[in-house]
Amino acid sequence: MIQRLDTGPRMSEAVVHGQTVYLAGQVAQDTSRDVQGQTLEVLASIDSLLARVGSDKTRILQATVYLADIATFAEMNAAWDAWVPQGHTPARATVEAKLATPAYKVEIVVVASIA
Repeated sequence: MIQRLDTGPRMSEAVVHGQTVYLAGQVAQDTSRDVQGQTLEVLASIDSLLARVGSDKTRILQATVYLADIATFAEMNAAWDAWVPQGHTPARATVEAKLATPAYKVEIVVVASIA
């Protein structure tokens, strides 16, 4: 069975298949914030989506972080390091990418286990 959350015309915010949840790329709503502020907002969105399907950040298997400017890597990591629980760090990649709108400074995609 496949469960989709917040399905729109182009994507769903989350898709659950079996015991795995796949989140769409999460971006900040408040694009006036710096990369650390946007990262904090994105991480809160991830927490919320994972909670809705019975998971949490300790169950994240993989994360991909897209930064509009790789020079902001340390700022993003300041938010990430304070958020991710020690001993539960997922496999992660960080890349510089042109995001959907110039106002986005960071986008994060995660895959997590529910069980």
